[in-house]
Amino acid sequence: MARTVWDSSVGKKTVMAVSGLIMLLYLVAHMIGNLKIYFGAGEFNHYAHWLRTVGEPFMHYEWTLWLVRVVLVVAVVAHAVSAYQLSRRDVKARPSKYVHRKRGASYATRTMRWGGIILGLFIVWHLLDLTTGTVHSGGFQEGHPYQNVVDTFSTWYGDVIYIVAMLALGLHIRHGFWSAAQTLGAGSRTRDRALKTVANVLALLLTAGFIAVPVGVMTGVVS
Repeated sequence: MARTVWDSSVGKKTVMAVSGLIMLLYLVAHMIGNLKIYFGAGEFNHYAHWLRTVGEPFMHYEWTLWLVRVVLVVAVVAHAVSAYQLSRRDVKARPSKYVHRKRGASYATRTMRWGGIILGLFIVWHLLDLTTGTVHSGGFQEGHPYQNVVDTFSTWYGDVIYIVAMLALGLHIRHGFWSAAQTLGAGSRTRDRALKTVANVLALLLTAGFIAVPVGVMTGVVS
């Protein structure tokens, strides 16, 4: 049964919708946590340490954090694979371009595809920069996330990469949230306007919230 559901286009769209909503919930929590950087190094570093102790003593040190990471990896992979396979099906079903096609739908589709690629590359860079420190500038300091964030956004390329990715994220959420609602049956003629409004507000708040961190470093408010 699971195989049958996965092989269907409806099943893949459902997987995309559910995995997308899981990632959206994480992004909201992640953005709120990121904004703690405005309260100073002590507050931000304490928050980063707290993430590793969530659930103690029932959960061992970092177990909850690793559980969240595993769920996110599964969600990202499921989302990406579903999107790729649906895209390939779409290409095979329409081997030649239509003479007439809806500009809005075409724009949204292109935005989602390229936005997904940009975000995928960004995730890799972001982990190598602030989690492993592999590509980090200024000398990565284990256990000092505040200083690591300041180091990253003290470089022009760190700011450009992050801001471009967050703009792509905003566009992705704007279309993706409404699309997920339609897939899961939440959409209707009477609710579409409200869902689009929620999608726009979420996209705007998350984009502004995430970009506020590099802007804070660039303006010297966070230093």
